[in-house]
Amino acid sequence: MRISRLSASALVIGLLAGTSVQAQKVDRLDLITQPEFRSLSEDLGAVLSYRGQTPTTPLGITGFDLGVGVTSSKIQNLAILEKATSNNASATVYVPTLRAHKGLPLGLDIGAMYASIPDSNIKYYGAELRYAIVQGGVATPAVGVRGSMTKLTGLDQLSVNTRGIDLSISKGFAILTPYAGIGKVWIKSDPRGVPALSNEEFSLNKAFYGVGAQFILFNLNFEGDRTGKVNSYSIKIGLRF
Repeated sequence: MRISRLSASALVIGLLAGTSVQAQKVDRLDLITQPEFRSLSEDLGAVLSYRGQTPTTPLGITGFDLGVGVTSSKIQNLAILEKATSNNASATVYVPTLRAHKGLPLGLDIGAMYASIPDSNIKYYGAELRYAIVQGGVATPAVGVRGSMTKLTGLDQLSVNTRGIDLSISKGFAILTPYAGIGKVWIKSDPRGVPALSNEEFSLNKAFYGVGAQFILFNLNFEGDRTGKVNSYSIKIGLRF
């Protein structure tokens, strides 16, 4: 168990340290066309959409889940991103996050996250409210529905907001709790201060899967996600009690 904790911590710290190399500064939207802006918005909307990184099982009224994580996402339209940024763009974007979840009565959970990519003007925050339709037990899985939102900040030329809803299921087995879900994300992308471009509003399908591992209070979570055409992989370490 000790080796697993140290290995997981080293992996997250290493990924966080690597984000500064891959950082993006989106500040040249005036160089792209409207169709290119739509493609860029689909990539950014998928990257910035909300990821819970927790099983569906509700925390309960006294429960907390606190952690730090990182998400790796593969951009589909690298050439457009390179035109829209003033530094070297990378097809793989690493997003470090701080996360907190709190259990409420009646099978409700609330959650929040914040991300700031080092050496970049990309920052964003998000929140969720989830309701366990079935809270789960020894013989039954938990089933839940979640509403979520994220908002991009820090960019003078661009505002991106997302709204999402998903349905998920999870079932615990000893220290492991696998989960999976499907949903949809609605994205609004606003090219502020760029007269040649106009707003884009659209929706993307989302599918995700993951597993949480609990070692007394210590928690480790892995999650895979596909939103639109963008594949993302996340790891989170923290405390769950």
